[in-house]
Amino acid sequence: MRSLISVLCFLLLIPKPVIPQHSKPAGIAAGDTLANQQIEPPMKAGPRQINIDQVNSETQELRRLADALPAQMDQVTKGQLPKDLGDNLKRIEKLAKHLHGEIIP
Repeated sequence: MRSLISVLCFLLLIPKPVIPQHSKPAGIAAGDTLANQQIEPPMKAGPRQINIDQVNSETQELRRLADALPAQMDQVTKGQLPKDLGDNLKRIEKLAKHLHGEIIP
């Protein structure tokens, strides 16, 4: 019994054999070679063309919808919910986002 314990302790103290490293998988090796290649600089964007007629019409629609909001909000405070209030707010948000994207790239 004592010899068995001493043999087990001896085996635990022996360093594990070094496992030989395997070659890299094909995908990683290919990725390594691609990572070292020269990267092309991004293309420069030319000046953006703004469609003035579309921007003006969307601005007018946004103004019309925004001007109607105070009256609709008065109805809400009186406990009445205008049926097109949700649609108008969504349209205002959509127009504002589109105009923002057109003006500020």
